[in-house]
Amino acid sequence: MNTNPDAVTVLCYGDSNTYGQRGEDVDRGRWPIDVRWTGLLQDLLGDGYSVIEEGLNGRTTDLDYPDRVGRNGRAYLVPCLQSHDPVDVVVLWLGANDLKPQFGRSVADIAVALGRLLDDIETMPSYREGPPPRIVLLGPTPIDSTRPDFSEFCPPEFAPALVAKADELRVAVRALAAERGVGYADVGAVAGVGDDGMHLARDAHPAVAALVAGAVRAASAVTVC
Repeated sequence: MNTNPDAVTVLCYGDSNTYGQRGEDVDRGRWPIDVRWTGLLQDLLGDGYSVIEEGLNGRTTDLDYPDRVGRNGRAYLVPCLQSHDPVDVVVLWLGANDLKPQFGRSVADIAVALGRLLDDIETMPSYREGPPPRIVLLGPTPIDSTRPDFSEFCPPEFAPALVAKADELRVAVRALAAERGVGYADVGAVAGVGDDGMHLARDAHPAVAALVAGAVRAASAVTVC
């Protein structure tokens, strides 16, 4: 925990790629904090920033699983923000799990759901006077169905559609960020996935941390003046 009372608070709210799920050796769970991009982000930003990692495997924008409790990202977002209030910057990285065939959700519907999360962040009451948290949207990583372990997680018949929708979502998230005037960072432009074809490769974490650090600095320059 960063004990600097003047630190800029950065909440990283996302799914398994924020949690740090391994893209290789998946049976070993998450990468250690000194490997995860969120931990590296803290190192890059230094003591003037306090990075809070809020990632959860399977988290959706606003959808419920019939057999996995607590994965609805919208249901927990406001309590999470209030728990860490005041928050200066929110790095929001969700949408990939909404692509799962079981939900049957279109890319347009995912973008609308992300927009509702932006609304929640921008209208959340805070004890501190001033503007709401600045937001940085992260674009999804490309899904690579050619990776050796991909078939363990996704039936082959769903792979082409899933890959195509992930590419469409990347475009949609960029467009949403531009429309809403929030920050955007394209993770897919700097980072690859591991053997499972969905989660960041170990060697991708430093690149993601550097990308997000630049976006956070730009956002916080507007917030803290």
